[in-house]
Amino acid sequence: MGILTRFKDIMTSNINALLDKCEDPEKMIDQYLRNLERDLGKVKAETASVMAEEKRTKRELDECSDEIDKMIRYAEKALLAGSEADARTFLETKQTLETKQKALKRSYDLAAENASKMRQMHEKLVSDVRDLNARRDAIKAKVSAAKAQQRINQIGGSMAGVGENLSAFDRMEAKADRLLDEANAMAELQQEDQNDDLDSLMSKYDAQGNAAVEDEVAALKAKLGL
Repeated sequence: MGILTRFKDIMTSNINALLDKCEDPEKMIDQYLRNLERDLGKVKAETASVMAEEKRTKRELDECSDEIDKMIRYAEKALLAGSEADARTFLETKQTLETKQKALKRSYDLAAENASKMRQMHEKLVSDVRDLNARRDAIKAKVSAAKAQQRINQIGGSMAGVGENLSAFDRMEAKADRLLDEANAMAELQQEDQNDDLDSLMSKYDAQGNAAVEDEVAALKAKLGL
């Protein structure tokens, strides 16, 4: 039957395997659930049709078996009534019905087998839908947690760049401090140079004052005849 081929993947489906292969489990699980529910409707309709066929073939088989039993009873009645010819007629009809019975039995066996497969398929699909519905919220919660962790990881990665910028800022600040220290040292040296010049200038005049004193001392000595 075509339906058994079309829904073979349903019988062998594995929800976990499908979720592992998808890039977005949250969207995949919703889509897979919609697909399962759609397939469930198709399988249910086909299952009902196959089960109806099973019942029809079973009814025809039972009716044929009843007719065979009836021909046997009438053949017995004919013999009891002394009509062997009528008994043969009933038995010949019985043989024809037995041939038909064999064909009906094969049809019924096939219909019963197909109905069993369809019921198994339907039960499997109902179980999958029930299982997926029960697990959907848990799976979505896990996906949300995973996405949140990914965002945290991304922020953590960007913080590494901030750390590098802060480190570079520290280096620039240290360089500015060094330049300021150098400038202050240069100013201090220049101030010392200016102080040295002033001291030299003052020493010049100090020396002149001392010479005048010496001249006065010499003059006094001359006056006194010393």
